[in-house]
Amino acid sequence: MAARIDLNHRIHVLTKKEELDGVRIPGKVIVVLDILFATTTMVTALAHGATDIVPVLDEAAARTFGKDLAPGSFVLAGELYAETLRGFAHPAPLSLLEHGVEGKTVVYSTTNGTVAMTQAAAASRVYCGALLNARAIVERIVEQHARQTVLIVCSGSGNNFNFEDFYGAGYFVERFAELLGSAADFSDAAKAARMVYRNARAPEALLDCRVGRMMVAKGLAREVEFACRLDELPVVPVLESGRVRL
Repeated sequence: MAARIDLNHRIHVLTKKEELDGVRIPGKVIVVLDILFATTTMVTALAHGATDIVPVLDEAAARTFGKDLAPGSFVLAGELYAETLRGFAHPAPLSLLEHGVEGKTVVYSTTNGTVAMTQAAAASRVYCGALLNARAIVERIVEQHARQTVLIVCSGSGNNFNFEDFYGAGYFVERFAELLGSAADFSDAAKAARMVYRNARAPEALLDCRVGRMMVAKGLAREVEFACRLDELPVVPVLESGRVRL
């Protein structure tokens, strides 16, 4: 467990990836959240033996990247507007595990989460976060980034706010508050996210949000329920040179 620190630790929450456009990214630590798709899937795949994840902007970029990889060494996975891309593995975590990822590179394209990862790449460190690994990431940040501002970035959806990402950000804020105590300096958005986390019940609230309802309608309720598990996978994926690795 990380010790408390005396220096103020500034923690902010951005409610959608588009807010990154107005933020000076270099020098900051960023945690990207796409709770019901991308980041939860990446965390899960790496925890179950994937070599690395290559987040790309779209289907064309994924197919182009795959051409340079050895046959059988990689998996293409992704969606566009919640529809699995033709010939790709399903991008939700349990479905991707069933497809098989151990020892493979996952070339991964989603509408929001992978876009947010690439937009954040200029930060001093970019972490891939989920409810599944929140505590592990918070402990790493407290240990290694005492003097840096932390941005918890909700991916959102098509320039819209997503409840599940804001809920997830609130859980991260809760963990920061536990470790930092009075050394934490939370923005108003961070405080609001924490209140949402404290007052919503999972998985019910996430099953009832817009993306959750869409996933339930597609027979993916188990994916939502899995994404709501807290601190089950103590892994710390980071984005380096265009790849997410442990």
